[in-house]
Order: sequence, then C-alpha cells, then structure tokens
Amino acid sequence: MKIATIGGGSTYTPELAQGFIERHQRLGIREWWLMDIDAKRLEIVGGFVKRMVGAAGNPFKVYLTTDRRAAMKGADFIVTQIRVGGMNARREDEYLGQRWGLVGQETTGIGGMANGLRTVPVILSIAEDMCEFCPDAWLVNFTNPSGLVVEALKRYAPKVHSVGLCNGPIGYQMTFANKLGLSSPFDVHLDYLGLNHLAWIQGARIGSQDIWPQILKEEGVSISADIMKRLGVICNYYLQYYYNTQSVLKGQVENQTSRAEQVMKIEKRLLEQYADPTLNTVPPELMERGGAYYSTACVHLIEAIILDLGQEHIVNTRQGDAVPGIPPEWVMELPCRVNRDGIHPLPTEPLPLFADGLLRVVKAYELLTVQAAYTGDRIAALKALIVHPLGPDVDQALDVLDDMLKTHQAYLPNFFENQ
Repeated sequence: MKIATIGGGSTYTPELAQGFIERHQRLGIREWWLMDIDAKRLEIVGGFVKRMVGAAGNPFKVYLTTDRRAAMKGADFIVTQIRVGGMNARREDEYLGQRWGLVGQETTGIGGMANGLRTVPVILSIAEDMCEFCPDAWLVNFTNPSGLVVEALKRYAPKVHSVGLCNGPIGYQMTFANKLGLSSPFDVHLDYLGLNHLAWIQGARIGSQDIWPQILKEEGVSISADIMKRLGVICNYYLQYYYNTQSVLKGQVENQTSRAEQVMKIEKRLLEQYADPTLNTVPPELMERGGAYYSTACVHLIEAIILDLGQEHIVNTRQGDAVPGIPPEWVMELPCRVNRDGIHPLPTEPLPLFADGLLRVVKAYELLTVQAAYTGDRIAALKALIVHPLGPDVDQALDVLDDMLKTHQAYLPNFFENQ
C-alpha cells in the first residue's frame, strides 16, 4: 500500500509516523510519500521521520518530494494536513478578529472563514489531481476547517472518496476509556452529533451498559459541569466561542501574543529537536502543539477501511438519512460504520432544539463560505459573514469582508480576477 501525506512538513507528521510504524504490518504499508511546498521544512521533518522508521527496522520506504503529483501517483490513501499561507496567515486571521472586536480563531468566526476561503480551492485542486493520478484512493482530511473542507469536497469533487477527521471526538473517547480502565477508545460509544468544532455529546455506552450519568457528572472542560448537567449534554471545546463569547474576546485583548505566535514558538523548538541527527523518537513537546490522538484517529480509520473491520468512527461525511430532519447532503460529524465499502452514517438521535438551532445557522454559514471559496462570489461571502453568529454587525460587514480579502489577497485570486 502507498500512502501520501500532503503537508508532510507539518510538525504533526512524526506523530503520524509513530502510528504507521506501530500498525504497519496490519496496514501493509509499502511506501509513504511526504510532500510539502517548503523544501527546507520537509527536509527537517522528513529526515526525522526517516530516522524513526529506520530505528523501527525500516518496515517501509519513506520518500520526500515537493512534487505533489509524484507523491500522489498510484496512492491508496491521501492524507491532507495543509495550512494555506502557513502560520503567518493564521496569525493574520487572529489579528483580523482583534481589529474588529470579533473571534478570530483558526476554525471559528471570521478567522475560520478566512482560513476556509484560502483552503477550499487548494483542497479541490488536490482532489482534481487525485482523479487523474489515483482515482480509487481515499482522501483523509485533517486540514482545518475540516468539516467545511469536506463539505466542499462532497459538493465539488463528488467522485473522490473523501472523509474528514478531527482529533476531538477520539480525544473524548480516549479520555473516557482511560477513566474507565479500558484499553481501546473504540470500546466507548458516544451519542455524538454536530459539525466539526460545533458538536454535542448526548450519551455514552460500553456495549449495552449506560455510562452517561457517570461521564456527565465528571466532565467540564470549556463549559461548566453544572451547566452541562442541566442541559444534559457535553459540549465540544469549541462551543466556548459561542457560549462564552465575551470571555473569549476579553482573552484575545489581554493576551500579549496570539495562539498562532505561541504555536510558532512551539514549532521552532520542535523543528530544532527534529533536526537533531540523534533523535529518533517523538519528543513530549509535540503534545503542546495540540495534536493529541491525531495518529490514533487517522491510522485506525485507514485500518478499518483496509481490513474491512466494520468499526465505529466519528467522522465528517454526508449524513444521508442518519439524522431525522436534517438534509441528507449536509456534511455532519457523527458516528459511522467504516469498512471496505466506505463510510456509513449510523442512525443518530437529533439534537435538542437549543443545539439544533445553532447548528443550522452555522451550517448555513458553511454552505455560503464553500460557495464563495469555489466561485470567488463576494456576495456569497458577505452573506456568510452576516449569517454567522460570531460575525460582524451588518453595517460593518462590507468593511470586514474587504479587510479579510485584502489581508489574504495573495491566496484568494478568484476574488480579484475581475477587478
């Protein structure tokens, strides 16, 4: 089997390498190609990955390239983990939010929208190449904003087998499994539903055993445990941007550095360590980067497809008829049965009204953003800004949009072609 990772120079890649090394026999990996447009960074990360694979006895070959098509040719799986514009663009997203007194997080609010506008055309170009060079391959997307990206793939690249992953859902499963003394996160079934970075958990089971009362009592990460107990749900971490908006905005103003700048410092230290010719194991500092369980989610999903496991995974895909009352073509983050034939959404209880209402508004924003990213339609982008719960007042919307597009003009050519 051949796997290609687009964005192979990411500091997350060694974690993925660790997962592939641990499961290489079950996966049957023959070649792993790492592709990145940043040749220097690819050399550092790729060199470290080669040492990791070497220390494990070279169970498969690792190739480094800046040629995307060469990496993709004949691949069975394409893993996308790109960041269009790099960390500098993420920093600009965050400061864009600060300038307008709005949330500028990389996947949520106007920062997430700017990221989506930059990213969708590039991901779709990857999908177009897949149709030529590896038409039967699966595209496993980790690129943020993951759900919005998969929405674009399903609408504008329907021939490509695509699925979106996030480490959030499996992170909850891992946490609950560890608390209960279970060895596998897949032993924990979650009644999980929403969009990527906008989801709610309504129940948890181990087989037929209901563990929800115990879990609900103990959890309280971004929303207080007391509130969640009264609502009867566990809220995904990113819901703090909607439920505690003023607190988040206050933090944006008070923090001397943006999260992007913090990550830049972490990545600088990581790359220095990766460049050490004696290092051949993942350093603990990688967990500061925010990628916990990244490889677990990706490797086990690929394994479930290759080995026809029929395993349950929480992923981003079109929901079909799994959720009553939701349009079948909408991409949702929900439990699915995964086997050789693909991704099969499982019947899922609808969200309570207070959550369903927010989901539908944010999905409207996603659909408009995908349309705008694909077409360069400024009116669609304006509508996306206006409908988003974390967007600007209508009187500011045109100015915010103009600022967003000019800030990232180098990565948004389709918005400026006819000007």
